[in-house]
Amino acid sequence: MNIRSLTRGDGVVIGAAVLLFIASFLSISSYDGSDCTGSFCPQITSTNAWDALPLLMGMYLAGIIAAALIVVARALPRPLKVAGIDLGQFGVAWTVFVAWFAFWTIVNSGGAGAGLILGLIAALVLAGAAVATPLVPALKAGLIPAPRPQTPSPYGAPGGAAPGQGYGYPGAHQQQPGQGGYGYPGAQQPGQGQPAQGQPGPQSYGGQQPSPAAAQQPAPAADFAPFWFAVPVARPLYGEDGAPTPIAELAPGTWYLAVDQRGQALVAQTQDGRRGVLQDTTGIQRG
Repeated sequence: MNIRSLTRGDGVVIGAAVLLFIASFLSISSYDGSDCTGSFCPQITSTNAWDALPLLMGMYLAGIIAAALIVVARALPRPLKVAGIDLGQFGVAWTVFVAWFAFWTIVNSGGAGAGLILGLIAALVLAGAAVATPLVPALKAGLIPAPRPQTPSPYGAPGGAAPGQGYGYPGAHQQQPGQGGYGYPGAQQPGQGQPAQGQPGPQSYGGQQPSPAAAQQPAPAADFAPFWFAVPVARPLYGEDGAPTPIAELAPGTWYLAVDQRGQALVAQTQDGRRGVLQDTTGIQRG
């Protein structure tokens, strides 16, 4: 589960569910029997939803369960279905039933208490947020926005970088493949001979030849510039050897570094240093 995939509408749904839970402990009737006289006057006691099981299950707990289905379905990487029914959509429909049940309960109560009034308000907010979230852009925005990459300082150091930041984090100074330097493709390793006079040689470091391991590493395309990106939903990262089993899963709300491009696919590097091929690049957010 990834809480960064939750939307503002989901936040409203959570708030309405909390309000329903609080309302279940408040009095459901405003009539206390103070104006009743005579020997046949019944004794009136204050009750809440926990003393009326049908009301508790049909309105309060039903709304809380519906909100939980919506939030859990949103946080999962794939839709959760039971018998072919999407539980997220089922939760939305359930919230409409809860609002309908709360409305007719308060109409027929004859004297609604604070628990019923607050429960009706919470049920209406719950149903409205659940239905409107896919339709209203303001509610579709992320509840926890993804952090933006930091802007490097003019001298190459991370602008305002916190201790511990380095390669694998947005804003950190990077030495890109192909730029030269010890330990990177195109760099020269100590202990190798000079190229023959008159023959072109690779870029050198201290006049030394590159190691065979460095020379065999594939360099990025000539017109490709590494960039940071984030995925909209969880997506698998496959090995560069073409194996069908994913080596990692890219999660929404986290920035990854694209170091090369292979057709429509990207060669991405995770923050722990693993590299793989992201085959599905639709909808990615560039940093």
